[in-house]
Amino acid sequence: MDTRRLAFLLELSRLGSMREVADELGTTTSTVSQQIAVLAKEVGAALVEPDGRRVRLTPAGRRLAEHAVTILAAVEAAQGDLDPSAEPAGTLRVGGFASAIRRVLLPIVRQLGQDHPRVRVLIHEYEPLEALGMVTADEIDLALVYDYNLAPRPKDPASQWIPLWTTPWAVAVPEALAGAARTSAPATLKALADQPWIVNSRNTADEDAVRTLASMAGFEPRISHQVDSLGLVQELLLAGQGIGLLPVDHPVRAGVRLLPLRDPGVILRAYAVTRAGRSEWPPLALLLSLLVSGQTTH
Repeated sequence: MDTRRLAFLLELSRLGSMREVADELGTTTSTVSQQIAVLAKEVGAALVEPDGRRVRLTPAGRRLAEHAVTILAAVEAAQGDLDPSAEPAGTLRVGGFASAIRRVLLPIVRQLGQDHPRVRVLIHEYEPLEALGMVTADEIDLALVYDYNLAPRPKDPASQWIPLWTTPWAVAVPEALAGAARTSAPATLKALADQPWIVNSRNTADEDAVRTLASMAGFEPRISHQVDSLGLVQELLLAGQGIGLLPVDHPVRAGVRLLPLRDPGVILRAYAVTRAGRSEWPPLALLLSLLVSGQTTH
């Protein structure tokens, strides 16, 4: 097989259109079609089939495209080893939770645009479970995910987990409940045992942490609302609809108090996750190095 033709197939699997592949690679649609036809002869299997006015990959085409990711990454890594001065180039698909995108990814994307214009980053917002599934399915190259020390996420050995930063979380309550603060987290939650809780609608990690602390205090928390936005958590809280967890560095509105959690604390742990063996791909290696060098403990 000619690895250049694998690149055409891989881009077709990502973009779904020969015209878009041609635009992406700076060639013509007929060239894309011819190269994939030659590749099909080389491997002895049909790689595409008609889908209306477009084409789609056959099962054999999808399997070969999955192999192409590893093969092409290895080729690029080998070229980089032989020519360390080579400029990284390629399209990175990154999925992650909103605060990670705002806090660490966007500044890096701006830096890459200035210093490494041949590296393109496509951003998708996903909760951790969604992003991890996308990495496993090779639908994104990098996932920015999190878990909590009290609700650790199982780590697939087929993935590489790179720690980035940690952030302590606190219980957000109305001003009137500020006196519920105690010297330990279970005692604080026990003082709030009659309050309804607001938890994340798309990820159960913070609810798992709350349930762990509540069980240590000897009660079952009452979950009333599930929302994804930290701002909406505060709005519900101020409307008298419950209490919830917020990061200690998150701006709070007038009337909201953050009660610290200690012994144990609730710590969010952020990670960059890739499929094993992919981190040597030059564009991805560059992004990971910028993420790690800019990691912050909050």
